Amino acid sequence: MITPPERYAARLDIDYPEKLDRLTTLLRLIWVIPIAIILSLLTATGNETIATDAGNRVVSTGGGISAGLAVATALMIAARVRYPRWWFDFARELTRFGARVGACLALLTDRYPSTVEEQAVHLEIDYPDVERDLNRWLPLVKWLLAIPHYFVLAALALRRLPSEPRYSV
Repeated sequence: MITPPERYAARLDIDYPEKLDRLTTLLRLIWVIPIAIILSLLTATGNETIATDAGNRVVSTGGGISAGLAVATALMIAARVRYPRWWFDFARELTRFGARVGACLALLTDRYPSTVEEQAVHLEIDYPDVERDLNRWLPLVKWLLAIPHYFVLAALALRRLPSEPRYSV
């Protein structure tokens, strides 16, 4: 007897158009700039370098909403074994929005990505049962396993720092 395949927790389905419009395909990279800026404001991390009066440079890294949400979710699972439904819904809708923008950039659809409607990109993610499906210690183990990676990134960042500017008189 053949067992049916397991259903994945995340499923993506895109309704492809019969024919793509050549003009919108040509101009897509220009038209997608405003919505891509909105998505990057929500998801991207940024580095800001500030020069002080003494000549020192201070680098601050700010995370987007999704980075903060991921850290808060991991801490909530580790500390309380809970994953609030509204956090999940927000993260799912943000992921759906990113999938719509990605489908537009990848020329999979002609429709401009909506911030509200599902449109032709259907992304379904199942809400997990935290106590049954998720291990409360797994986020901490993953962070511990990432420590060597952070050391390598720090070494690469230190190697890449520009030297102090030299002024000639």
